[in-house]
Amino acid sequence: MVLDPGDDVVHTHTALAAHHPPSGRITLHPGPGTTSESGLAHDLLAALGKPPLLPGRFPAGRQPAWEAATAWINALPVNRLTVLRAHRLTARRTMRLLELRALTGIHLTLVCHRPHLPAALHQALQTADYAITADFQAARRHYYGTTAPVPQPEEEPARPANRWLTLPALDRLVSYDSPAPCTAPCVPPPITFRHRPPPTPLTEQAVQEVARRLSTVTAHPRLAAALAAALFTGASCQQLATARPGDYDAAAATLALHDRARYTDGCATYRVPPWARVFLKAAVSFARLAPAQDQHLLAGPNDRAHLLRMAEAARLRPPQPPAGKRTGPVGRIQWDWRERKEAQGYDTMLTRHQMPPSL
Repeated sequence: MVLDPGDDVVHTHTALAAHHPPSGRITLHPGPGTTSESGLAHDLLAALGKPPLLPGRFPAGRQPAWEAATAWINALPVNRLTVLRAHRLTARRTMRLLELRALTGIHLTLVCHRPHLPAALHQALQTADYAITADFQAARRHYYGTTAPVPQPEEEPARPANRWLTLPALDRLVSYDSPAPCTAPCVPPPITFRHRPPPTPLTEQAVQEVARRLSTVTAHPRLAAALAAALFTGASCQQLATARPGDYDAAAATLALHDRARYTDGCATYRVPPWARVFLKAAVSFARLAPAQDQHLLAGPNDRAHLLRMAEAARLRPPQPPAGKRTGPVGRIQWDWRERKEAQGYDTMLTRHQMPPSL
């Protein structure tokens, strides 16, 4: 706990300057209109670089924002959280932050810009082990920890944010297959691609850009993990929905997907590339924190529209048909072009076999 009796601007500026998620430091400056627990969670998601709202419908209409923020902190290399304007926190919101600390092990620093702790803050801290300091240098060490300040570039290089990334691994995301999850214990073997080619590995440049986009386009750990998994498995939405929390083995870095009816290559285990592990780890943490949502690790059966919308927001798409073969409005992404093309080929072949021989 840092006391800033005079509400000195140097405390605020120093704490905000310490905000650097890649170095493991987050500074949360609650908005002036933040008066609810969910509002504080949305502010925390924004501080983590995520959009504050989670897409989808949730039980009782309550977004699992705290669960999502906790899951991301568990997955990301974030170990230090500084919260400014702590004297405005209610006892309940302070308890939420203390619960976050207990669940993640994050180092929590509350900055009270008053000479004394308000009653609500004092009440909430009764069950916590904490120390108080009013010394600026000591406070600065709490803001930064042992990590040396990272000099920020004066101007970041421009990113091609509006450029589409065309990824062949997304060709079958809306496939017509209908795999079902296994109801009995299942230990799938390593994937052997028999009926479809393996996804083309991403280049190092594409990996960095895809990971960056997935990290910033959604706060929903499950949807981010689902799209990441689609890129290294080439699986459809239906098959991604077969994964359960126990299907990700963090130690072995493998993900199991199920397909009892063998619509594709049957139940199989896929290697998870290093860039995608943070998303799977967040999804597992989210599933354990919000078990009432459902038992899916990745996208559920009703998440297809949200998943496609998120992919388009991240400007990720499968290969598109040539200009002369496009259907639908100009600019709309055609997710099923390859599937329709293959289905038309099968129909043509079947028609030829059924035609009577010419006289």
